[in-house]
Amino acid sequence: MDNLIEQKSEAFAIRIIKLYKYLSGEKNEFVLAKQILKSGTSIGANICEAENGQSKRDFISKLSIALKEAEETKYWLKLLYKTDYLSENAYNSINEDCVELVKLLTSIVKSTKKSNPSPEATP
Repeated sequence: MDNLIEQKSEAFAIRIIKLYKYLSGEKNEFVLAKQILKSGTSIGANICEAENGQSKRDFISKLSIALKEAEETKYWLKLLYKTDYLSENAYNSINEDCVELVKLLTSIVKSTKKSNPSPEATP
């Protein structure tokens, strides 16, 4: 796997942790803050797990989980923006990073599936 996805997911997780600190410290918002902390940091954790997967199927499964977590994080970001916890600029900036992760993960999962089709997927 390209290290780019690892680097970007780690940088994103750091932004999410800082967002969590801001939300819980300055805004006294704990429920949404905890949700986004979990999903936003889980992306990189699943990418790391995928790299040490036991098989291509395991690799694809872990990256698919990372993709789901990224999509969930986009949802929490949208809620934080729409409830005025995030300014438009802050939302656009961090959401852009999340969308980029979604695109990278989607591309890696699709190309891995295409190059290594599972036995049940072949006619």
